[in-house]
Amino acid sequence: MEVRVVEVRKEFEQFPALHNVSLDIHSGELIALLGPSGSGKTTLLRLIAGLESPTEGTVYFGDEDASHKTVQERNVGFVFQHYALFRHMTLAQNVGFGLKVRPRTTRPSKTDIHKRAVDLLNLVQLQGLENRYPAQLSGGQRQRVALARAMAIEPNVLLLDEPFGALDAQVRKELRKWLREIHDSTGHTTVFVTHDQDEALELADRVVVMSQGRIEQVGTPDAIYDNPNSAFVYGFIGESSRLNVRVEQGAVWLADRALGLKTDQADGDAILYFRPHDVELVDGCGGCIAGVVTATRRVGAKRRVELEVGGNREIVEIEIPAENEAVTGNRLAFRPKYWRVFASES
Repeated sequence: MEVRVVEVRKEFEQFPALHNVSLDIHSGELIALLGPSGSGKTTLLRLIAGLESPTEGTVYFGDEDASHKTVQERNVGFVFQHYALFRHMTLAQNVGFGLKVRPRTTRPSKTDIHKRAVDLLNLVQLQGLENRYPAQLSGGQRQRVALARAMAIEPNVLLLDEPFGALDAQVRKELRKWLREIHDSTGHTTVFVTHDQDEALELADRVVVMSQGRIEQVGTPDAIYDNPNSAFVYGFIGESSRLNVRVEQGAVWLADRALGLKTDQADGDAILYFRPHDVELVDGCGGCIAGVVTATRRVGAKRRVELEVGGNREIVEIEIPAENEAVTGNRLAFRPKYWRVFASES
């Protein structure tokens, strides 16, 4: 099922939560809505689900305007962060609940409902546990039951709101791989909300980066990470260091030093972004960035170094080979291998 959000605006008591958001979600796609708290990602998910109605704009399911249809009419499956399982029901009863409460004309038989529940529990690797209760399961197992319940109704769209947010790091990592495998085997159009960039980049076909009720960028994980189109996306996705610079006739300057970097950014104050691991150390400093080591720490096979750079004493972080001791107080020079310049935020 293809979903299209067209020029949607959403206000809560005159507070704008979404500003004219448009998004095309392809049939069978696994898409992540990623952003910090307050970015509007959960509001957008709820609008797609039918749990909220747009103040303005339209939500299409296929070619049909679904803007004012209920969750049931849209036939969406929803998975919440905290499972929302019925404690007094067995796992099979939980999974089959959505089918059991259908109108009589579309409700399967009790036998068929039970069979589908058992089949889905097998799919989510909980075979043989259909007669257990939620309290007898781990958090990761409960979330699998919640997903099986959402899939039981054969939804047009599967929606997940921070599905792994209540789980510890190791379980989250295991369930990411499992969710991707489930999606590939079922082919559901799936939208999930997360604030965890690793989760989004690892799982999604495309990532929607949101900030302050707007979509900043939509693209594949590689495109989002390697070619961020704004300062916000560069700073939010992955690790980054930044320096206040100035652009003059296409050349990037740090204070009174030309860095040997060229940009098509307009003249004026700007910000240079680079990844800490995408740098090379240099001996001289013709067209490089130099600073004094203020802190250093070993991180696996690398060393993380904090440098105080320039007359404004800005602190940047770079990653260098562990064998380089980078003694505190020593001077270190480097050049970013990949970088972007954006206009100053001020």
